[in-house]
Amino acid sequence: MFLTRFRVNTARMGSRNLLSSPQHMHAAVMSSFAGALPSAESDSRVLWRLDRNTKAEVLLFIVSEERPDLTHLVEQAGWPTTASWQTYDYKAFLDGLSLGTTWAFRLTANPIHHVRRTPDEPRKRTAHRTPRHQMGWLLKQQENAGFKILETPAERRRLPQGDEHQLTVRDERRHRFSKTELTTGKVNEVPLVTVTFDGRLEVTDPVALRRTLTSGLGKAKAYGCGLMTLAQAG
Repeated sequence: MFLTRFRVNTARMGSRNLLSSPQHMHAAVMSSFAGALPSAESDSRVLWRLDRNTKAEVLLFIVSEERPDLTHLVEQAGWPTTASWQTYDYKAFLDGLSLGTTWAFRLTANPIHHVRRTPDEPRKRTAHRTPRHQMGWLLKQQENAGFKILETPAERRRLPQGDEHQLTVRDERRHRFSKTELTTGKVNEVPLVTVTFDGRLEVTDPVALRRTLTSGLGKAKAYGCGLMTLAQAG
């Protein structure tokens, strides 16, 4: 497994095209691999995420089984003569995860639930729209995903509700794009709501967490969702 980091040159026209469209960025990421790519049903797939730290600092992260070649991205959206990308062997880090260790994490995800207005109506996938419900979605995922989000000590809580965990949600983005059904050729308008979670977690199941880090969490993985990364907790 490999973890790749690429800084986007936000001043370039090609970057603006990629950053404005999850579909275009997905196509650019998938063009980075010469070999056969895993299917959607595979235990491991290509994951990517954009971290918009500042207007001038936007980082693309990719997790993949195959080492990527981002030459086309450097030419289109980077610094062709002065900068490249960094790819790291991810396996050693994954193998080193152990029960009870704590980490800072970041995740961009598509928090959804299924609703219906009447008993006879089919259940419809709908995005969570408030930070409280978005956080609630992630808290429901944690047990099966192999981690537990750390609680905030009572003396450090600043709110009577919603401040119980070391977790923040930010950078909500709403997209809408067209998608053609392969079987019917019908074109549908697809809405997509994404948010970024930052927080601290404890490893409760290293095997499950390795699966989460390589296979993703939640829906819309093709559009920059699902990739969780860990860093040493400060």
